Order: sequence, then C-alpha cells, then structure tokens
Amino acid sequence: MRWKWICLSGCVLLALPLAGCGKSQLAAVSSSKQATAPPLAAPVEAISAVASAPHSSPALEKRVTALIAKVNAAYAAGEADYRNGNLPAAKTEFDHAVELMLMSGIDIRKNAQLDNEFETIVDHVNTLEIEALKQGNSFGGSLEPSPADVANAVTFKVNPQFEAKARAELANTKSDLPLVMNDYVASYINFFANTRIGHETLLHAFERAGLYKPMIDSILLKEGVPKDLIYLAVAESGFQPRAVNPRSGAGGMWQFMPDGNYGLIHNQYVDQRFSPEKSTLAYARYMKYLYDQLGDWYLAMAAYDWGAGNVQRAVARTGYASFWQLYKRHVLPTETANYVPEILAAIIIANHPRQYGFDNIVPDSPLVTDDVKVDYAVNLQLVSDIVNAPVSELRALNPSLLGMVTPPEMTYDLHLPPGTASVYERRIAEIPVDKRDAWRFHVVNEGDTLASVAQEYHVSVADLAAANDLGVNDSIGGMNALVVPVPYHPEFFGYNSVYRVRSGDTLGGIARRFGDSLSELRQWNHIRGSLIDVGRLLRVRAPESYHHYTRVAHDGYYRVQPGDTLIAIADRFGVSVGELEQWNHLSGSDIDAGHLLRVAAPGSSHAAPAAHGGYYRVQPGDTLIAIADRFGVSVGELEQWNHLSGSDIEAGHLLRVAAP
Repeated sequence: MRWKWICLSGCVLLALPLAGCGKSQLAAVSSSKQATAPPLAAPVEAISAVASAPHSSPALEKRVTALIAKVNAAYAAGEADYRNGNLPAAKTEFDHAVELMLMSGIDIRKNAQLDNEFETIVDHVNTLEIEALKQGNSFGGSLEPSPADVANAVTFKVNPQFEAKARAELANTKSDLPLVMNDYVASYINFFANTRIGHETLLHAFERAGLYKPMIDSILLKEGVPKDLIYLAVAESGFQPRAVNPRSGAGGMWQFMPDGNYGLIHNQYVDQRFSPEKSTLAYARYMKYLYDQLGDWYLAMAAYDWGAGNVQRAVARTGYASFWQLYKRHVLPTETANYVPEILAAIIIANHPRQYGFDNIVPDSPLVTDDVKVDYAVNLQLVSDIVNAPVSELRALNPSLLGMVTPPEMTYDLHLPPGTASVYERRIAEIPVDKRDAWRFHVVNEGDTLASVAQEYHVSVADLAAANDLGVNDSIGGMNALVVPVPYHPEFFGYNSVYRVRSGDTLGGIARRFGDSLSELRQWNHIRGSLIDVGRLLRVRAPESYHHYTRVAHDGYYRVQPGDTLIAIADRFGVSVGELEQWNHLSGSDIDAGHLLRVAAPGSSHAAPAAHGGYYRVQPGDTLIAIADRFGVSVGELEQWNHLSGSDIEAGHLLRVAAP
C-alpha cells in the first residue's frame, strides 16, 4: 500500500491546524515536526494614517487608523511565527489580520487606506505561501509519507558486516513474533539506519506512535494479537490517523477500504476508519481473523496487504505455506513482497533503537482526553464556545467526525480537552437539545450589551433576550454567559460541503461559521481577494476529503454515493457545478444518494473507457488498483492474467480484465 499522502478536511489532517493550542499535547497531533519556513520575503511596511479618503468623517478616520494598527500587529505576530518556522501559527495570525478588515463593518473598497492595506497583506501572505509550497511546506502543514513509502525502492545489497551485526542483535530481541533476519530484512534495516530520509521518516513515525501506543497495546493484548504488530502502522500510515490513499480510498491509521465490512461506521457524519480507537479494534480483530485463516503471522501480514484469497491461492499454487518461500518464487506482487520485511525491520529497530542510531527518539506523550457520549447533533462551534478550545483542536481530537456536527441518531464519543467534561455537561444543559446543532454560547465580556452580542452573532435583540429570559432593555453586566439563538441553516454545519453565498455574507464570516480559515476558503474556491458574489456556491470543506470514488461513470452518467456533493463530483469528472446543474435540471446543490447524475454533456462522454472482449486499454494516469476497482477484480488477478511482475503499466497497453 504505497502512496503519497493527501490531507483531509478543513483542518488539513493529520496535519491538523492547531494554532492557538499553544504547547498542549494536541500540538503533537498536528505533525511530528514543525515545518521549516523558507526565507522570509521583504516585510510589510506598516501603513500609517496617510491622507484619508475623500468625504470621510473624523470618527471613521479614527476607526480606520485603529483598525490598521491591529491589522499590522496581527501581521507582525504572524511574521515572527514565520521566522521561527511555526507555519501553522503564522497562518492563524495572517488569517486574523485579514479577517479584522473583512469583519470590521467598513467598506474596504471605498476606503483607500484599507484597500491598500488589504491588498498589501494578501499579496505578501500569498508570496510567503508560494515560497513555502515550493519547498514542500505549507502554512497548514502536511502529512508525511510512511516509512515504507520512502523505502519502497530499496534495491541495494547489504554490507555483510552490517548483516552479521543485525543477526547478532536479533538473538537479543524479545518479541511475541517469530522474527527472522535475512538479506531482505537487513536491507531495510540498513536503509532506515543509514540513509537520511529513511532515518528521519521512521524516527517521526516512532515519535507519533507515542500518542497511541498505550491504547494500541491494550487492544492488541485483549484481542490476542502480537504486540509488535503495532508496527504494521509504520507501513500503512506512519501512525497518521487521517492518512488517505488517493488511489484506492483506503483511509486511517490502518488503511481500511471505504466499502469494506470491518464493523466500522461510515456515513455522512462519521467515518470510523479515522478513529484511532475504533479502527485499531477493527485492525486487531481482522488480523486475528487472517491468522486463523492462514495459520502464520507473516502470511497474515501479507494477506492484510494483498488479500487473504490471493495469499491462499498462491499457497495452493506453489504448495508452500511460507511467506519467504512465496517471496523466493516471485509469486507475490512487489508491494507485498516488500511489505513484510519493511515491517520486520521496523520491529527490530524499535526493539534496539540505540544500536541503529535511533537514540534520539522522544515519543509524543500519550493522548489524553475527556470523553462524553452524545446522542444528539451538536455543532463543534458551540462546543468550542463552551469549553473555550479552538474548533481546530476539537477537530483534531475527533478525527472520525466528517463535518461540524455530531450525528443526530447514534451515540457518538465526543473527545474534549482534558478537564473540560464537567463544564461541557453543565453549559450544554442550558441549550435546548433540538437547538444544539445551531445555537451558540457567549461568555459575557466587560462592555458587552444585548445589542452588541446580537450584532456579533447576527440575531435580533428580541430573540437574544427571550432565549435568556431577559427584557430587551436589561443589562447583562452581572451575567457570566448568554445562549445565542442562531437560526438553523443545514448548509452551514457539515451536511453538505458547499454553501450558497447570501446577501450580506463576507468571506471572513463564512469562514467563522464553518470553522475554516480564510486561506483554506480561498484555496478551495480559487479566490484571490475578498469579493464573493451572492448566489455563488463555495466549497467549505476540503475537496474530496472523505469520499473516494471507486465507481466510475458509464455512458456519461454517475450513480451518486452517500456523502457526495456536486463540487466533489464536478472535480472528479472535470466539469463545473453549473454544468452539472444544467445537464441534470438541478436548482440547488441537493443530490440524493442513488440518483443517476449526468456528468458529461449530452452527445459526449467523460466516462472511463469500458472493456471490450475482456480487455481494457490503459489510460494516462491509470493504476492497477484503480483498474481492479473499476472491473471488480483483484490486483493479483490482473497481475496473473497479464503476466505482470509489478504494478507498472503503460498508457495504451491492452490489459486483460476478466478471467481467460
């Protein structure tokens, strides 16, 4: 299972944007190492209060001057974070600088100072982001490849002295797996120990493992699985719970397929493949099942990668129920042949870290949370208000949650920052159950009034007063908090990943509603400035974050899957949302699972080419996994029918996709 990692959701997971979390343990969830900032561009020069716009009042000039001072302070803080290599924190400060202007209530376009300030800030931030991307970084962070991913091309021979040393170390290795040492295993130990990229990638995986190791060890012990099989996650994800294979759609720390039957729930609200606890339990039970089927842990590991049926057929065909015999007889796909020795190398190094140069491992502290069971829909923005934690931190703690709302008709284990469960239970009781997916909780600050709070949340003073049993003229000076009756809009909170812009909306306001950042909204929607047209559909969740398309279009039509959105389908088939709406006579973005959607203009087709006579002509960008998914066969069968020894295929090649 080799791939390049992609990121998930509005939080760029599992590098989750945890800026604002300080040095809490959640910082460890965002990434193993802080991204390195590229050289800083020329700093923004503070824009002083130059000649004001014509016809502006002294009061407005004063507001503009004060606003620009705040904006420059936010940018300066971001610049400092950038210099120190803390890109996620820099992104938060830069977003704050822009949002201060967008949410100021002053028409930026009609004020020369603010217009100039806005364009200057945006241009500089865009320049820094481009420079960061050129060097493989980004303000939101990025997922690392797994150690197995970077080791996939290992072909060199092992120094005999190194192999002899490794064999000697093996004699002192205590493991509940029957470890072996041979040329294949030694070559990967050598790679991880003696190459920079191999060492760093495995080191980061070992460090991340600290977050989850106590939990994983406990589950493996309970399910009767060797504890050293925790390091299968080295090959699968490098212990990154939100890793996704863009080719197959496999996801999570243990890389389960989206349509597999592993006892994991996957619906429009949650995908338990991304839950470290639930996916680990599924992994342990599945590994035990494979062992019971094959009677050998090495074969079970191979079956986890290639499929039990494929391994059983290889055993039957050769007469050898031994992974190493299958390896020597070249009946395993290259990926699977590499898979087991890579994991064994990681296990041996983990048991002897100092001997192999890993004496600098500092495991991340085990993740600790407060957990509450909720059987109602609650918006993460409301949870954020109540427990005083950033939405990004809550998303990090709840990686299986797909949107901004917990599922309304099933029990969900809501993970909260340590020590906040009691305050959550106390404060959530003040919000009616049927309003928890929309209402907000406001802690009263000095100077707050009913009118100011109502204006901040875009509700009427009368509604705010009524929700808190107050009169419209009452003072809130002696109150600790208010509940805020924000109107319910299903398109706001994760039921779809698109939002239709309404009159009065600003980009900053939309970002706040969905818990996204301004830079994410701009990136997902290809927006440079601040102007958005009423009626426009905006993406408010990362493109193809959770839903992967193993089903293709036939004759220009595509069957809608649960969780699909028009934007994601448009991206999938290279068309626009407007075209989909026109071709399918849609007046909005709502589409139902099971609906047959035209994804190509009448008279043309964007559909994938079909097979003729049991053969399929390979298209540019095709992979064996994608072709296998398309025609309902296994990769092993494709390799067998076409006499392939690896996964490389060339565009134009005629591939057999049905049994002879």
